[in-house]
Amino acid sequence: MDLPDSNVSYKIQEYWDERFSKEETFEWCKSYADFKHLLCENVEKSDRILMLGCGNSRLSEDMYNDGYRNITNIDFSPVVIENMTRKCRGMVDMQWMVMDITKLSFDQSSFDVVLEKASLDALLVEEADPWSPSENARMTMDCVFSQVSQILTTGGRFISITFSQPHFRKPLLAKSQYGWSISTSTFGESFHFFFYVMEKGQQLSVDDKLLEMRVESRRKHAKDCKGRNVTLPEQFTPEDNEEFLCNITL
Repeated sequence: MDLPDSNVSYKIQEYWDERFSKEETFEWCKSYADFKHLLCENVEKSDRILMLGCGNSRLSEDMYNDGYRNITNIDFSPVVIENMTRKCRGMVDMQWMVMDITKLSFDQSSFDVVLEKASLDALLVEEADPWSPSENARMTMDCVFSQVSQILTTGGRFISITFSQPHFRKPLLAKSQYGWSISTSTFGESFHFFFYVMEKGQQLSVDDKLLEMRVESRRKHAKDCKGRNVTLPEQFTPEDNEEFLCNITL
């Protein structure tokens, strides 16, 4: 795989259309076998599953072959949806739809599980400082999470498989308005990936509720100081960065 000249390309449909026209398959954040044990703990074979930003990953195929049959796959690239529909035509219970993950059109409580693998990471590639996401990034994530919460059943799970460490991702996920709890696992050996499970109908933990309050307090302080020469306090002490797309080892 040839990396694009700019990470911004990962947000652009035309980039993916061109790439998918040439590329048969690619896996971000490892393959099904690497985190199957975690999925088995959180997903029932009978669950109604929505795959956000499916791309040309084999994840849906591997899950289907393992007994997860009720899978709806969406991606904003019509090229990859056409390719995957043709490739998986024998998997008659799966659906493939062209849809932007920021503009979900499903009815409320349509799915028991919503699953994404590195799709959210692609939406955050322009962020210069993962410790302080831009307001635009926060609004985009809030748009996705709010819609995901609405289409989940009570007791349903939103599963996010990502490069992003908890001190980067949890401040975006920890909002009481989504009506879910957050749990985190890791997988991988030399390099860890992160497996988040948000369970609809559960409350945030005490620590996550405090995190929500700190994030909101800092945002309010930032708005109050807008236009003034004020140095904002740091919310966290940096330990790492998230420049994963510039450092992929194939």
